[in-house]
Amino acid sequence: MAMDARSAMDQMYRYQRHIYDFTRKYYLFGRDSLIQDLPILPGETICEVGCGTARNLITLAHRFPQAQLYGIDASDEMLKTAQQAIDKAGLTHRIQIAQGLAQDFDGRALFGLNEPFDRLLFSYSLSMIDEWQAAIDYGITQIKPDGFIHIVDFGNQDQLPKWFKNVLGAWLSAFHVRFRPEIRNYFDELAARGDGHVSFRNFMRGYAYLLTFERAC
Repeated sequence: MAMDARSAMDQMYRYQRHIYDFTRKYYLFGRDSLIQDLPILPGETICEVGCGTARNLITLAHRFPQAQLYGIDASDEMLKTAQQAIDKAGLTHRIQIAQGLAQDFDGRALFGLNEPFDRLLFSYSLSMIDEWQAAIDYGITQIKPDGFIHIVDFGNQDQLPKWFKNVLGAWLSAFHVRFRPEIRNYFDELAARGDGHVSFRNFMRGYAYLLTFERAC
């Protein structure tokens, strides 16, 4: 299953990776708003799950020069572009990336870390993961008590015209992307049983959402 996921992502991004950032800036809204609002402290460790071209990690490195940044992605092809971007930005010493899946990555094995991460970032990645619940559950185990999961992703488009949602949904399905309003409900369930605290806000009339989950001690 893991190898199938990696192969599928490699096939999807073998050529797309060269134009990914140029095209995605027109519809992956909210990424910079999330980064702008992150209350990252000096020395914190942040891992982006599904880091793609490392666009977000490079932005984080410039905004938070004392943070320790890591990224995983299922696609070797995408990681080639990511590493090139990191090297070009002169951030090889600041950002480490590796191949891994959201359901089984290990900061100790991949990056030699001795402790869980302070924060995980999911930027338009959970909507691509069929086993999104497993990814969330596993991600919680990879952050410290009082650690955070930050998510930006497609919303349910409920405040936008129905035709817009239908057209966008049909187009995104070609990239194996789904609207997943159930993700918010799942985090609310986690909070209700005492596993942590969740905050949520819609972005651009429900086009996207920003969610933060703080793990309980």
